[in-house]
Amino acid sequence: MTPTGPEVRVLGPCSFARFESAGRMYDIFSHRLCGLPAAHDPIRLGLFAGVHGDEPAGSLALARFVEVLAAEPARAAGYEIWAYPCVNPTGAEDGTRENRAGKDLNREFWRGSEQPEVKAIEAELRGRRFQGLITLHADDTCEGHYGYAHGQPLDNALLRPALVAAERVIPRDRRSKIDGFNAREGVISDCFHGILSAPPEQRPRPFNLIFETPARAPLAQQVAANVAALDAILATYRSFIAYGQDL
Repeated sequence: MTPTGPEVRVLGPCSFARFESAGRMYDIFSHRLCGLPAAHDPIRLGLFAGVHGDEPAGSLALARFVEVLAAEPARAAGYEIWAYPCVNPTGAEDGTRENRAGKDLNREFWRGSEQPEVKAIEAELRGRRFQGLITLHADDTCEGHYGYAHGQPLDNALLRPALVAAERVIPRDRRSKIDGFNAREGVISDCFHGILSAPPEQRPRPFNLIFETPARAPLAQQVAANVAALDAILATYRSFIAYGQDL
């Protein structure tokens, strides 16, 4: 355990999976942060980055976000956060979108994949039963930041404040077509198959957001935009929980 302030605990990095590739062993790490107590049971969130190995901004942003929350406990109040900064360690080492087996991991989830990274994350998702999932990506074809809300009202309500917050750092992509999908004000309702998501059988369904930064933007700006978006999502969802308790 790393002491970081009163009533805040950060555990990690902790290796929860190890696999072999080309004669070498690789680990997938997680960080766990338990925020200040709130009037409700802790909300379990899973934050993921580095699914594509050539997108370092999300990995750096998750590491930075854990540091920020540890230093400012009120921002993590009511949350139990599990951060997975590098889902694809071989891709990160090689600087490639795919893992070393040539697989795009974000098309492999819940499809019977034999990729060890996917199997490890699927086991985490089933075991942790997160109430919310946020995945960070970077897009080298976009003109600004945007996100996927999967057509769900809660996802949409959480994503929009995140896009507004990130606009303080990077402009929003407001095109009507992004990444091959119809979009409105930077929000996409559809998505690819096989993405990192909650187990198909999990009920109730957690909120599930994907936040994308423009990969051609300066790395420091992408990190700052990711942190701003994450902070806005936590604050917005906390307000929803508090409002629900007052009903």
